[in-house]
Amino acid sequence: MYPKVKDPSMVGEYSALAKAGGGFVWDEVLEYRVWCHVKDGDDYYYAFEDAETALECSRQEKGAEEPLALILQIEYIEEPEIGQYIHVKEERITEWPIEFLKRPRRSENTIPDFLSPNAPENRLDIIRGIV
Repeated sequence: MYPKVKDPSMVGEYSALAKAGGGFVWDEVLEYRVWCHVKDGDDYYYAFEDAETALECSRQEKGAEEPLALILQIEYIEEPEIGQYIHVKEERITEWPIEFLKRPRRSENTIPDFLSPNAPENRLDIIRGIV
């Protein structure tokens, strides 16, 4: 149901620091994470190769959040103000709720179609793979 990670041998090797959300599109899943919070200690996370194992961990581990996907965006859409979109052509790594991965992976046409003057009234339908 959820995409496979780009390189299973790299799971757990990525920095804990990442952007949070944004960008509208994704290119690769690097790992699935479950962040845990304890009252008298530092936050920590577990890294997984698949979303199903991350979901199981989040249900069983005390203080666990819902799983996140660490994703690579090779290009993305920035929205500095509501309704103002900018095509950014640089890589970044960010964490997303895994349900965002139900959106199709970015294709070479996704961002140009989204920014096109001929885009549908609800541009997000392009990102969702509806149009």
